[in-house]
Amino acid sequence: MQQARRDNHYVPKLYLKQWADQGLISTYRLLVPNENAPLWKKQSLKGIAFHQHLYTYLLGQEETDEIERWLDREFESPAQEAIRRVVQEERMEAEHWRRLVRFAVALDVRTPARLKQFIGRQNETLPALMDKTLQRSVQKLEAAVARNEPIPRRVEEDDAFSIFKISIETRSDGSKQAKAETTVGRRLWVWQMKHLLTKTLGRLPMQKWTILHAPAGMSWPTSDNPLIRLNFQDSRNYDFGGGWGVKNGEILLPLSPKHLLYTCIGNKVWPRGTTLDAMTAQMMRKIIIEHADRYVFSRDPSDVHLIRPRLVCTSTYKNEQAFWERWHQEQCRAERELLS
Repeated sequence: MQQARRDNHYVPKLYLKQWADQGLISTYRLLVPNENAPLWKKQSLKGIAFHQHLYTYLLGQEETDEIERWLDREFESPAQEAIRRVVQEERMEAEHWRRLVRFAVALDVRTPARLKQFIGRQNETLPALMDKTLQRSVQKLEAAVARNEPIPRRVEEDDAFSIFKISIETRSDGSKQAKAETTVGRRLWVWQMKHLLTKTLGRLPMQKWTILHAPAGMSWPTSDNPLIRLNFQDSRNYDFGGGWGVKNGEILLPLSPKHLLYTCIGNKVWPRGTTLDAMTAQMMRKIIIEHADRYVFSRDPSDVHLIRPRLVCTSTYKNEQAFWERWHQEQCRAERELLS
């Protein structure tokens, strides 16, 4: 029996090692408890960009790390050779590009930054969506009964049933009503992550991708939120709300200090190996740093603090540490309550 993985790396070590030297990577923290914290610190690849039980969830009454293993098996390991070919500037076959893009999409959905966005969005929209979906489903069932049609059977392999609790309540007048419940947290996030990477990924439009080089004297950093979906108008008007199918949207992913995976949806892209001019490269470097959540990684310490000053706040730092210390226990409790 395989030992469960407690330390869930949301940025894979096989990716970050491109910026590492002898297993250590220069790390700039965007949140520190006091001014005495150094701007840069060498971190081991094993000891950075992970949270304990980030993806672990309850399957029945047992904890499972199957998502962590699935991400490794389906997205990380298959991309390893493609990343090597990019860094070594060797020929890329169509399958290498396909695996590289799959790796990029997986990076987009698995980080704590995406988790925070997901929870905020679901808290706003999910209750109304659940009510609407439940009402529509009840109407379909009632119509089927009225026509003496068989009731559709539950599809056993559809694990959507594991994240929703459906019950029938009796109203004060004796009538019945259906009720749907879920918990906006880890289990729902993991389910949505897997849904996107299985159902939605195959429907993404085929896109021409390229590899852009940093100019001499400059290098690409990366971060704990490395995949960037960019809406760019000009150097003062841009945001990170782009999508995979949004016309003119740009997608960036640093792959090494020299190499950057890039596409622009619906448009031609620079030939592979194009070295960007200094002004364009500086803008892209700034965007990479601004998109970071809690960490910026670089081959060597640099001027990141001038572009993205860190937040020095003891209470915020302690509150965030406490949140992650409680994460697994609180999520397990919520998952058990939903299953009860």
